[in-house]
Amino acid sequence: MCKESDNNMNTHAEDLKLRLMTIELLRTAKKEYTYRELSAKTDLPVTVLSRYAKGHVLPNAERAKELWNVLTKLVGLKAELRRRIKFNSAGYFNNTWIIGDHNILQQAAQHALATFAGGRVTKVLTAAVDGIPLGSLVANSLGVDLLIAKRNKEVGVPAFLEETYVLRDSGYTMTLYLPKDALKRRDSVLIVDDMIKTGETQAALVNFVRKAKAEVSGIYSLIAVGDDWRQNLKLPKGSPIEVVIKLNKKDNGK
Repeated sequence: MCKESDNNMNTHAEDLKLRLMTIELLRTAKKEYTYRELSAKTDLPVTVLSRYAKGHVLPNAERAKELWNVLTKLVGLKAELRRRIKFNSAGYFNNTWIIGDHNILQQAAQHALATFAGGRVTKVLTAAVDGIPLGSLVANSLGVDLLIAKRNKEVGVPAFLEETYVLRDSGYTMTLYLPKDALKRRDSVLIVDDMIKTGETQAALVNFVRKAKAEVSGIYSLIAVGDDWRQNLKLPKGSPIEVVIKLNKKDNGK
């Protein structure tokens, strides 16, 4: 009974956070659009939108999700990400202006909350180093702890889980380490990364969760290239995977 009550409280808190962040996003959209324009795009009356924006009333959880999905398209997370992705002649792009931009990451974290709110997430897991900024904000939005799989063992940690894999692009071997007691059997883990290209790193994170006999609650990434990486993850059919921007392999010149 106590566990059920705790789960209900967590779900209520996540729903409330989403409702509040939807209001903030509405206020941001209001700087670029009139109430009449927003009304046409959201199918909500001007008076209702005005009451939301002024904080007189909060949308319920279901309406907040619907409104969030519309507003994120208007505010332009996807468009802004696409604008910043510029490939060089070798087929690579500099992600500094994405993972270093707090506003983009905050909006991406809110998008993750809108996607996974209501589901059971007890931990967020990412890999050092590029996944840390996004993973930190997503974990904060969901109100859970962040776990970081690192390339080196930390002094003071008595035991580790480790995953070794070969980077397909370079042929180099990579090993990631995670404190053995970081994950518990009852954990439900959201795996977060800034980009998925081959899926090898994300597959290693999935294996960490399996070794701990926990469950993967979903995968969340800003950018993914192609679809081949999905096979590497070997997740059960229907597992939630959310990617903000999907690039075709031809988009990077390869």
